Amino acid sequence: MYQNDAMKVLTGEVRLSYVNVITPRTPQQGGEPKYSVTLLIPKSDVATKADIDMSMQAAAQEAMTKVWNGTRPPNLRAPIYDGDGVRPSGEQFGEECRGHWVITASTKMKPQVVGMDNINVELAPSDIYSGMYGRVTIRFFGYSNSGNKGVGCGLGNIMKTRDGDPLAGTASASSDFASVGNAVVQQPNMAGFNYTPNGFTAPPPSPVAPQPLTYNPLTGQPF
Repeated sequence: MYQNDAMKVLTGEVRLSYVNVITPRTPQQGGEPKYSVTLLIPKSDVATKADIDMSMQAAAQEAMTKVWNGTRPPNLRAPIYDGDGVRPSGEQFGEECRGHWVITASTKMKPQVVGMDNINVELAPSDIYSGMYGRVTIRFFGYSNSGNKGVGCGLGNIMKTRDGDPLAGTASASSDFASVGNAVVQQPNMAGFNYTPNGFTAPPPSPVAPQPLTYNPLTGQPF
């Protein structure tokens, strides 16, 4: 519970992955574009996990009367997964998920992303990336969609706490060109070359000065 809302949670410090909070993205299965982020919650943070479990139960309890017509689904879908296990598709989670609980939160409304030093000013997009750390507000809700019933996770706002190694798989310019450094590449001397539609043509050879003739002293004939 957070701010007297039984279905709302303020997490401890988590790592953010698949950060998509600048522009909305259309889900693979279709539907309205949404903002989303995946939270990697350390298993050592038992307080956040306990808050999530209680909030999911509160959401399920409310959905029994408002969404599920008084009957709790026997196979209730939950949005949280064990990062040491496998995804719903059967694939292994990434290495960054080891030792964490994994949960994805989404929203149709653009979330605010602020820093610890000033929670009244949103961060620049360049300061927001997959791999950073933060605290996040999330809220759980029950749903029934095309025969699927479960508890979903809505995204609130994000407070960045510190930087982390990026998870996007991109490299910096300094790492890309570390072996090159500041070496200057020598360019060929093109002085005198003429440019034509077919490329550069070499300049004509310099004229060779005539050499004086020498004569054989015995025959009087030039060598």
